[in-house]
Amino acid sequence: MTRWRQSGAAAIAGGLLLLSGCGDKATLPLAAGVGPQPTLPAPRKETIPTVNIAPAIGWPRGGAPVAAPGTRVQAFAEGLDHPRWLHVLPNGDVLVAESNAPPKPDADFSVRAWVMGLVQKRAGARTPSANRITLLRDTDGDGVADLKSVLLEGLHSPFGMALVGDGLYVANTDAVLRFPYAAGDTRITAPSVKVMELPAGAINHHWTKSLIASPDGSRLYVTVGSNSNVGERGMEAEEGRAAIWELDTRNGARRLFASGLRNPNGMAWEPSSSVLWTVVNERDEIGSDLVPDYMTSVRDGGFYGWPYSYFGQHVDERVKPPRPDLVAKAIVPDYALGPHTASLGLAHSKGTSLPAPFAEGMFIGQHGSWNRKPHSGYKVVFVPFASGRPSGAAPVDVLTGFLSNEGKAFGRPVGVALDKLGSLLVADDVGNVVWRVSAASGS
Repeated sequence: MTRWRQSGAAAIAGGLLLLSGCGDKATLPLAAGVGPQPTLPAPRKETIPTVNIAPAIGWPRGGAPVAAPGTRVQAFAEGLDHPRWLHVLPNGDVLVAESNAPPKPDADFSVRAWVMGLVQKRAGARTPSANRITLLRDTDGDGVADLKSVLLEGLHSPFGMALVGDGLYVANTDAVLRFPYAAGDTRITAPSVKVMELPAGAINHHWTKSLIASPDGSRLYVTVGSNSNVGERGMEAEEGRAAIWELDTRNGARRLFASGLRNPNGMAWEPSSSVLWTVVNERDEIGSDLVPDYMTSVRDGGFYGWPYSYFGQHVDERVKPPRPDLVAKAIVPDYALGPHTASLGLAHSKGTSLPAPFAEGMFIGQHGSWNRKPHSGYKVVFVPFASGRPSGAAPVDVLTGFLSNEGKAFGRPVGVALDKLGSLLVADDVGNVVWRVSAASGS
């Protein structure tokens, strides 16, 4: 190691040690920030952000998460490169977006950017992006993929995927592309067609863009996260962001579907009502108890508060100038998921083969906190539904054990999806694994 690298490593270690001693600790249990009516204490101003990183170490040999009673977990595929998102094709093939953030410009320097760089590096989120989609196939039905093929490569921080007819749509960080697809394809070399540009640019703070098709395939819905924490770069930098867009697959028309969503990621259709739901990462740096990430139904034309308010009309005093007109119409989310849990993945349980407690509701992948003491997230949970709405006070743990006793991350769950047999697949971008959760008595 060169002297420069040694000094750089020392600076990072020293910076992290300094930052880890700063910031507040939660005064409420995590459960207080969960459910339809979370407790929202007064915000705490953080001059220096609370930093509590779970350093990424990966799984020890033979290590695995802990599955809920009545279920078991096994590795569906290992040796991947930062697997973030999943899509299951009608024939049972599983697509995995192996992806990470695009390079950031040196000009994006600030104290906050420096802190975030340290956080992301330690948490395993600063590795170069593989920029590909890999196809996994279980040919013998034993719950383990025995065929792995690069379906698409040379992409630009890909994330969301959706199949409509013979078109495979992929959300790069800066555009939605369409590729020709035929059932059984293991590699696509044909050129793409750009169907929609997405807000990106040099800063591109929240780079992940997810996709979901409407049940009839006539429309795509695309998430675009904010370009800042709370609009500190100015609202002109947020044009078209913190939103879900609708794209007509027949004529290319697009429109803003919902806004004021700081960082929406996973989306899912609730089958009994045909309503779109999403999970949203809320803002940081006003205390370990604020603000709860959430899951919500998405209203056409709805505004959800960001950056001016959170969880309805709770005004964020950091945002200048204020917009009381927008705060007044901010929609209260349906279900809080706990502060700083980084809830990303979302999948409805329709068709699951897991036991009865998971028959109706939403599976959620929680990537895990950096701005909270103690840690939150780092697990997969299930929120039961009844009559198309969340029911019960608390989510049910599906997969836990992603953190060591010392607070280091063996893995971090991201995307979730049901496979063709109704088992739950979970992308783990630190463990470089796709896990498969199945009924203990089944396959």
